[in-house]
Amino acid sequence: MGIVAAFDKVLFFNEANKYCVLRLKTADDMIPADAKSPYRYSDHLIRFTAVGYDLPRTNAIQIELEGVWQNGKYGCQFQVEHWCEIVPPTLEGIRGYLASGLLKGIGEKTADAIVQRFGIHALNVLEREPERLLEIKGITEERLEDIKTGYAESKAMRDLMTLLAPFKVTPVTALKIYEHFGPDGVKLLRQSPYRLCQVSGFGFKRVDAIVQKSGGDLLDPMRVQGALFYALEQGRNEKGHLYLGAEELIKSSLLLLNEKIPQLEQQLSRQQVEDTLEGMIRNNVVVSNKGNIYLPHVYTQESETACKAVQMTLEVPESVRLAPVMERMKSRLGINLSKKQSEGVEMVFRHNLSIITGGPGTGKSTVLKAVIEAYRAIYPRKIIKLAAPTGKASRRMAETTGIMDAQTLHSLLGLHGSESWQKKKRDLDADLVIVDETSMMDMGLAWQLFQRIRPGTKLLLVGDADQLESVGAGDVFHELIDSGIVPVTVLDEIFRQAKDSPIPHNAKYINEGSTELYFCRDFAFIQADSQEETADMVRSLYKREIAQSGIDQVQILTPYRSRGEASSDALNETIREEVNPPLQGKPEVMFGGSMFRLDDRVMQTKNNSLIQLRDDEGKELTPGVFNGEIGRVHDIQTGKIVINFDGRYADYPLEGLSELTLSYASTIHKAQGSEYDTVIIPLLMAHRILLTRNLLYTAVTRAKRRVLLVGQIKALYTAIHTSRKGKRKTLLAERMRLYHQSQAMKAGDTEVKRAS
Repeated sequence: MGIVAAFDKVLFFNEANKYCVLRLKTADDMIPADAKSPYRYSDHLIRFTAVGYDLPRTNAIQIELEGVWQNGKYGCQFQVEHWCEIVPPTLEGIRGYLASGLLKGIGEKTADAIVQRFGIHALNVLEREPERLLEIKGITEERLEDIKTGYAESKAMRDLMTLLAPFKVTPVTALKIYEHFGPDGVKLLRQSPYRLCQVSGFGFKRVDAIVQKSGGDLLDPMRVQGALFYALEQGRNEKGHLYLGAEELIKSSLLLLNEKIPQLEQQLSRQQVEDTLEGMIRNNVVVSNKGNIYLPHVYTQESETACKAVQMTLEVPESVRLAPVMERMKSRLGINLSKKQSEGVEMVFRHNLSIITGGPGTGKSTVLKAVIEAYRAIYPRKIIKLAAPTGKASRRMAETTGIMDAQTLHSLLGLHGSESWQKKKRDLDADLVIVDETSMMDMGLAWQLFQRIRPGTKLLLVGDADQLESVGAGDVFHELIDSGIVPVTVLDEIFRQAKDSPIPHNAKYINEGSTELYFCRDFAFIQADSQEETADMVRSLYKREIAQSGIDQVQILTPYRSRGEASSDALNETIREEVNPPLQGKPEVMFGGSMFRLDDRVMQTKNNSLIQLRDDEGKELTPGVFNGEIGRVHDIQTGKIVINFDGRYADYPLEGLSELTLSYASTIHKAQGSEYDTVIIPLLMAHRILLTRNLLYTAVTRAKRRVLLVGQIKALYTAIHTSRKGKRKTLLAERMRLYHQSQAMKAGDTEVKRAS
């Protein structure tokens, strides 16, 4: 339905994602009675609440709104799906629109000058002859570009929202689409909506159903392209593959294309898909490398990362006298290093790219401290940067090294929100960069990191190679190690958690495929024969452990998110009702089928660099909350809830709750980079498809003091005996070896020429 209204008051606005709750005023008496404000105003207009993204917060214009009325906790509100400005065709109306702040680069003085110069035709000049704005004093070429860009983006976004109305996209999704396709997005999508399959979140089936409802052609070559794009995206997002073999890609695409076509004579043939794929390869829509099909930007990421990594290994840093520095450090700080640890420190100074890997308790943190202290002693004026893929891992890194400005990789690299990952960024201002928990780093993040390392900068990658691969696509840490080109130090002697702790020892046995585990009070196995019995035991143990250690020090880690009573979803719902039950007067909020209650333990499920954080005194902190960070619901207010992430507070609009989930229990994958005093791990044969050695190893090594395994002993042994399943499709190591070989041959040719 359409409503013409004007701005009245901001009730809530999130600067990060532009989500807002506004009070609007209108003369439209068709507003539902339960949506009308009960108060009377002197202008006799009706007030109501509208919710949407980046709605105009100025009364200089009227807006026409399209959307639906929805009833919720905060009453009846208008959910805006699309809006457009109504600019009165008067000098004052045009001036008000230009000065409203909706157009970047135009303020009140500039608006006055534009109207004075062009009068009633000012908007036509802005749209059709923007260069004429240079006739106005104060508007330079640079400023004109800002104005043109701002106006074009604003218009393109409105056109895009109109075009995508059948897909029910939010403005945030429209912005992601705009950033993917650029200013030509509307034109490209008018040619074929199937291009949406290139955008994360738009599955082929969703796009196809809407297009076919509008009379789309089942044999449209763009439909075949859409299926091929989606199959590549699915392989990347669901299985971590950077490419698919042509045969696998064609088979997957044919299944998608013919799923809803029962008549055999109407189904697409293999030849049609092959022909379309060949055309895509010829036109560089996808990349074929020896029959392996990549999305172009993924191919670029893998290729450029391989080249940069090899270039760094070929750089020859200046030699330093490390022995006297190590001796002084040993006497001054009491840091005693084993032979392997000393080799790790020396390796960092001999090479510009190096890796240190080891399991729990093997002294990785000690080596990091030694590297930092030695580097500071030798290069007191040079810059050291520390980072890790998650906020929790970066804060733990800061605590163990004493460098309190350790950051998430996203913050270090300046990656914000849905910003295009294809944009070139400036080099990092650093001489030594250390990244911890590198096994969590996917291909996209690794590419961003390696592209920012300037020549001569040292990069040290630290992590546990036996943990799970990254959640995102690629297998960067293992590939760098397996290439045989990057210098690697493997720490295999257990130091930490004392010799009497069973956790590092049992982790080592698990990693070796041995079932001869040492069970005791701090590493126990509790038998349970079914999902129901296991879930009951897990809940009982959880309540006992949080009573002893506190809720922040205990975590349930399960293989599955949503299958059975022992999955994280089911455990979260039942445990929440026991440890944080509903009480009269205790606020709750419901959004999108999920309910959050004051004091609930919650987890961020996506990287979001734009969420603004503040301390308990209201001082703004570095923005950004990242995948896997855990917090507590601190407050619930009208239109938002406040989450406390270990003393850092963030406001979430109701729409932002889609990025949160309960976290009394979580999947093992989500726990990467985190540590807890106690972990409780349900293990059942019902989960056997996911039970692997590195999954169990990752879960066990999240614990600092106690591991409680609950379930079937057969499931435990299955996990120990099952090595990593299904290698991810990536050629990073192979590319590195080929590039290294070509560089060596070039160097050899140069030496021959010099000799002759």
